[in-house]
Amino acid sequence: MKVAVFGATGVVGRAAVEHFSALGWRVVAVSRREVDVPGVVHVPVDLADAAAASLAVRSPEFLGTTHVVYAALEESRDLAAGWQDRELMARNLDLFRHALEPLVAEHGATLRHVNLLQGAKAYGLHLGRTPVPAKERTPRDEHDNFYFLQEDALRALAHGGSWSWTLLRPQVVFGESLGSPMNLVPAIGVYAAMERERGRPLAFPGGPPGVHEGVDARLLARVMAWAAEAPAARNEIFNVTNGDVFCWHDVWPSIAAVFGVAVGEARTQRLADVMPPRGEEWTEIVDRFRLRAPRDMAMFVGGSWSYADILFGSMGGPRPLPALLSTVKIRNAGFAECVDTEDMLCDWLVRFQERGLLPR
Repeated sequence: MKVAVFGATGVVGRAAVEHFSALGWRVVAVSRREVDVPGVVHVPVDLADAAAASLAVRSPEFLGTTHVVYAALEESRDLAAGWQDRELMARNLDLFRHALEPLVAEHGATLRHVNLLQGAKAYGLHLGRTPVPAKERTPRDEHDNFYFLQEDALRALAHGGSWSWTLLRPQVVFGESLGSPMNLVPAIGVYAAMERERGRPLAFPGGPPGVHEGVDARLLARVMAWAAEAPAARNEIFNVTNGDVFCWHDVWPSIAAVFGVAVGEARTQRLADVMPPRGEEWTEIVDRFRLRAPRDMAMFVGGSWSYADILFGSMGGPRPLPALLSTVKIRNAGFAECVDTEDMLCDWLVRFQERGLLPR
C-alpha cells in the first residue's frame, strides 16, 4: 500500500510518515521543508501554488497511491485571532483543494481511503462553548471554521467514488516538529533548559489549575493506520485522546525531573512576551552542548510560545468547564489503545534530548 502524507514536517504529519514507513508502507511525504525520515520519498511543493501542487500529485511518485493523510495547515502569526480569520480559513480550504482535487482526478482508481485532521475547535472550543464531553454525534456548532470547509469539500469529492474517508478530531497533539505554530514539546524544553542554565528552579508559567486532555502524535498515527483499513472507520468521525486527563501543576514535577531541576513556585507569565528576547541564551546553549537544534530559537519553537500561553492558562482565568472529548465512539469501533499523558510528556522531552535537540 502507498500513502501520501500532506504536511509531512508537522507534528501529525511527521508521526504519520514514521509510523506508516515502519509498517512497511510506501510513503510519499509532501511538504515544503525536507523530511529527514529514511526510506520515504519526499516531494517538495507549496500547496498554496495550485499549478505546482497539481503538477506534483500527477508525477510518477504518486502512481499507485492508495491512501492519503491530509495534515497540512497554515496558521496566523496571531494564533488565536487566526482561528476566526475568514481569509485564513479560505486559504486552508485552498491548500486542501489544491492537494486533493488533482490527486482524486489522477489516482481515484487506486485510492482507497483519506484521513483528514480536524480538532476540538470543531466543537467551538476556541469560542468557549464546548459541550462536556464533546461527542461526534453533537450537531455541527454553527460558526466559521476551515474544518467544515474542508470536510464539505471532502464529502463532495468522495460522492460517487469508490474510496472512503475518516475525520479525526484529536485534542492537543504532542510530538516532534521544528518551528511549529502548535507544539508544546520544544517550547517546554527550551524554557526548562534556559531556566536551568540560569540556576533557577522550574516554575510553572501558567495560570490556575485546570483539567486537560492531550494526544501523543504516535498514538494518533496508529489511529490513522487503523482507520485506513478498518471497515468501522469508513466515512466516520472520531475524537482521539490519550485516554486520560491531567493538570499541568501535577505533571510539572515530572517535567522538571527530566532536566534535573527542582520545581519552583508557579509564576504566571506570558512566554510569548518574555521568551523571544532571550534568544541569545538559547544560541549559547546550542553551542555549549553542541546541539543539533537550530541556533535561532524562533526556528525551533516557532509560534508555540503563544500556543503555550493559551494551553497553560496564562491568558486569563480557567474556563468555566474543561474542554473534554468523549472517545467512547472510537473504542466501540475497535481502537482501544491509550497512553499515560504524564509519561508521554517525559518521553518526548527525553527523545528530544537523545536526538540532540535539547540538553540532557
